[in-house]
Amino acid sequence: MSPELEELYQEVILDHSRRPRNFGDLPDAAVRVHGDNPSCGDEIHLGVKFGGHGCAISLASASLMTTKLKGKSRAEVMETFRAFRNLVTDEEAEAPKMLGDLRLMQGVRKFPQRVKCAMLAWRAVEQALQQTTSESTISTETDPVSS
Repeated sequence: MSPELEELYQEVILDHSRRPRNFGDLPDAAVRVHGDNPSCGDEIHLGVKFGGHGCAISLASASLMTTKLKGKSRAEVMETFRAFRNLVTDEEAEAPKMLGDLRLMQGVRKFPQRVKCAMLAWRAVEQALQQTTSESTISTETDPVSS
């Protein structure tokens, strides 16, 4: 990653963690998933919006994710999920243009513990799409469900 891109990555992370988009209470959510990362204490509560607390990376990832996924079909959400997971976990993966601003999260792959932070909200979305009850919990310490 070039120094300019690395600086932009840091600016976007800080912006979305300080002023997360789609953040707030979820009183009327039809589906709600509570995600937690016990290794660092991040918690995300996800519906159409998200709530919770966490590090700059988990909040920025959730903020960018909710902005990107609004209005998408289930298939589009899963395609975006897979592309994002590859972006932050696969050293060889190119950043697909369809990810837009999410491509800036590519730098997280250098820090394995931070990948969990970046993936927390995404794991919650994955769980939300698979669950049959209105509320559930997902943790970064469990194996992800194959998609």
